[in-house]
Amino acid sequence: MDPVEQAGRGSAAAAFPYAFHIALDGNGLNGLEGRAGVCVFGYDPVSGRHASRIEYYDGLAGGHAITLSPDRRLGFLGNTGQHLAFYDTERPEDTERVSTLRFEPTDSSIKGSTHAVWLDGSTGITAVGESFWQFDVNHLTAAENIGAHDLKLPHAIKRTASGRHLVYGGMDHPRRGEACEVGIFDLHYRTTRTVELPATCWHVATHPTEDRFYALSFRVVPQEGRDWHEWAMAHFKEYAFEIDADTGQVLRHWTAASDIPAHINSDVCISDRELIYCTGGSNTIVLIDLADFSSYRIIDQRPDMRQQVKAGRQATRQVLDALTRGSALASTKHFLAALRVSRGTLIDGVYACQLSADQTLLFTANRGLNTITVYDYPACTVRTRVRMPDLHDHIDGLRVWSDPRLGFHHGALISPQDHH
Repeated sequence: MDPVEQAGRGSAAAAFPYAFHIALDGNGLNGLEGRAGVCVFGYDPVSGRHASRIEYYDGLAGGHAITLSPDRRLGFLGNTGQHLAFYDTERPEDTERVSTLRFEPTDSSIKGSTHAVWLDGSTGITAVGESFWQFDVNHLTAAENIGAHDLKLPHAIKRTASGRHLVYGGMDHPRRGEACEVGIFDLHYRTTRTVELPATCWHVATHPTEDRFYALSFRVVPQEGRDWHEWAMAHFKEYAFEIDADTGQVLRHWTAASDIPAHINSDVCISDRELIYCTGGSNTIVLIDLADFSSYRIIDQRPDMRQQVKAGRQATRQVLDALTRGSALASTKHFLAALRVSRGTLIDGVYACQLSADQTLLFTANRGLNTITVYDYPACTVRTRVRMPDLHDHIDGLRVWSDPRLGFHHGALISPQDHH
């Protein structure tokens, strides 16, 4: 078993050559309803030194994803709480925010501005309600509606290599039902194309040089056959689609049988050789070969029995939260499917994974174990694993037996090359 170090703490985390920014949603099962905060993990691979800075923000909820401005000075904290929220990467204790309800209403409390793309150091685009809106951090109340996104509930958004297209995934909608679609928005003509797929895809990644993108299936089922708000993990096969952004054509796709631990993906990144994504349900990092889009390898972070026993507080909260989302009697199949997805563990898995600019280090954050692991890439051997502080250190009033998870979700990485 790899040794686990304790995290150092301090305001100088962002001064390290690598700064891993991770959105936080606090403890509990459903990150869409939790707290909102930021963890900045600074790391020096030469000396092995590391430090962290953790902030939670009053008045914000559902912390979900970090998107860093091109100059790496600002972070967009995507969330499900209907706010546009920003922080200074050097001083993450301060946030700027504005309610998106002043721009456009929403038909679901989980329909928020969870992801964004930056156009330059101060302007960017995110989804609000039924539209894409362009914001300027210097004039937050003067956002501009640039067109409809045409999805039920838009989620992850990326910009293609040429800058011409926004490509984005979508979630199943609490009332409109299963999504099974992704979107392409032409920034020049401000027109939208919807691509129908056999499975819902929350998350996407873009090819580094061509106007292609990758959409990954996120397969869930509604509780009691109708409730898409409090969904359950599905033990179905998973997909990765390679799509041409100019035409909307699916070029290739990859499928993983239901018994392969590739369920409930979160962060997606790409190297010269592989499409890389982490899984919160199966506790793995999956790496798909781009050349043949067939072969793959898996990094397994499934906790052993000793780790599961030590994570008893997390497991207890996880089970209690699951029971509040569905009846154990009426939804027995959902609970059994979830156990098959998680391979018998009662804690969730890896939610953040980001590759360094030089493609030598892969940073990951395990929500259930509350650890950050850095791998050498492409060897995928552990360089360091750090146990992060408990939530109790940052939130007053928690009981000793309370779930200690910080609530890792999507991440973003500042590498040394980003500073030049």
